Amino acid sequence: MTNNVIEVKSLVKKYGDFTAVDNISFSIKKGEIFAFLGPNGAGKTTTVEIMECLKSSTAGSVNILGFDIKKDEMKVKQKIGVLPQDFNAFEWLTVYENIDYFAQMYPKHVDVDALVKMLSLEHKRDVLFKDLSGGLKQRVGIAISLVNDPEIVFLDEPSTGLDPKARRDVWDAVKELKKQGKTVFLTTHYMDEAHYLAGRVCVLHNGHIIAEGTPEDLINRYGGGNMLIIRECDEHTRGELIKAIPDCKVEGNDILVELEEGNGMKSMSDAISIINASGLTCEELYVKKATLEDVFLNLTGDKLVEGGK
Repeated sequence: MTNNVIEVKSLVKKYGDFTAVDNISFSIKKGEIFAFLGPNGAGKTTTVEIMECLKSSTAGSVNILGFDIKKDEMKVKQKIGVLPQDFNAFEWLTVYENIDYFAQMYPKHVDVDALVKMLSLEHKRDVLFKDLSGGLKQRVGIAISLVNDPEIVFLDEPSTGLDPKARRDVWDAVKELKKQGKTVFLTTHYMDEAHYLAGRVCVLHNGHIIAEGTPEDLINRYGGGNMLIIRECDEHTRGELIKAIPDCKVEGNDILVELEEGNGMKSMSDAISIINASGLTCEELYVKKATLEDVFLNLTGDKLVEGGK
């Protein structure tokens, strides 16, 4: 018996001659935080809106909690919670009033005070929505997505446009969802967000899934290894390092070396030994660990930029 709560098979979405989602398949297990990672136009939001029963697919199937979204749309909607990318609420209602307004739409709903506490909004309970910071507004949105006690929560770009502190607050809220036993489907173009939150990541590019796995697995397979950065070398030092270190790269006054067996340099200590032995000097030396950004760059040749759909 499968414990998958979401199964997507051969999903296609076309707009005329343009294919936004091109024959993708994936599955998600109960209690996972699963991230769709990709740039603007990758097909993230289109896929999510199909799964949320907001758009129809051109081909393929989506099964959520045992229900076919085409045949059992109402049953699916009763079981999911949604924070859309462009979330907003009633500006002249308080935090509590906004959450309560949406809660009253369901015959059975979660206690509003419990949601206020869960999202750490007690100190803002009676503050008007319009007076909240961006991060607090997103936390209200997450609370609203939980009023029907959903088994699966869809969060579409939940931290876009937020400052670092607000983003961390949203991340804490997402982690809390996992503690509550929820399955979370997250779309994001932030590599650090996907790495920090998700147990598994699916990388989208031009409507295709180009990689899927845990963040660590993807980095090990496609990240290209850790990079040694030797900064602000003078011309003589650069010349000597280029001779001493095979396959190094030059970027301005910096030398970049991939740490691997092939070039005899596996650690920073190897680099220091070479520099000392040659009587050379440099301004700074550090190791840059491979990230999901490197995964995406190595797979596509493109860098991720802020975006939406």
